[in-house]
Amino acid sequence: MDDLSGFNWYCFYCATFYRLWLLVMKLKTNLHLHTADDPKDRIHYTIYEAIDEAKRLDFDVLALTCHGFFATRPEHIKYAKQKGILLIPGIELAIEGSSPLHGRHVVVLNCTKEIETVRTFADLSEYRINHPEIFIIAPHPYYPHPLESCSLKEQLVPNIDLFDAIEFSWYYSKIYNRYNRKAEKVAIKHRLPYVATSDTHFMEYLDTSYAMIETVEKTPEAIFEAIRARNFYNVSFPRKFFSEMIWGYLVRKVIFGDLIMGGSKNSKG
Repeated sequence: MDDLSGFNWYCFYCATFYRLWLLVMKLKTNLHLHTADDPKDRIHYTIYEAIDEAKRLDFDVLALTCHGFFATRPEHIKYAKQKGILLIPGIELAIEGSSPLHGRHVVVLNCTKEIETVRTFADLSEYRINHPEIFIIAPHPYYPHPLESCSLKEQLVPNIDLFDAIEFSWYYSKIYNRYNRKAEKVAIKHRLPYVATSDTHFMEYLDTSYAMIETVEKTPEAIFEAIRARNFYNVSFPRKFFSEMIWGYLVRKVIFGDLIMGGSKNSKG
């Protein structure tokens, strides 16, 4: 046998860990993005414009999650790849509600177009069994909405086993953060990752809240595994309560978008 008595194991381990460290990528990630393809909300930018802006802001991963509509097409994925961005197909479902656009919101990532048929928690459970590659996020689970009940609220905990993560919402300030705190407590209690997104409806908010995910591969599977293993950290900053939260978002989206402009896109017929 070779004589290893003089071998420096400390240096060996340090060199090995250093090589592994070099392989780890930190991916700037937004897993909740709406675009002009959204059938419910009026979004004033296309997926291509969102990808271009994400590239400018050094994002590595985006997930397209329009309301009730599987909007991702092969050409979107190809365009994002050309920009160095991984585009994950997804959707923001409205389940247990009156229509595919009105119900309790659930974000499903890495899904297929047939996800549009999911209407209930039972449907979602069955879809998950048949598609174990998906990743399910509870978005803004306790936030109120002035026009509809779209957050999971009391439905989250009874169905907690369906979820892979809970969303850390960008919509908070130094004086207004009670709903994020409640969601974080549930995430801690049920040992679920608490991951930041910007739930982007206006381009200027794309960079407000995101996750830096540490992984050795830039694939949906590796990213989801990293989140489950807590190999990420959130980057988020409190918003200005009146100028950014009330006027900059709530009035623009809910009042001007949903009321003055006549409700959801589908309501125009």
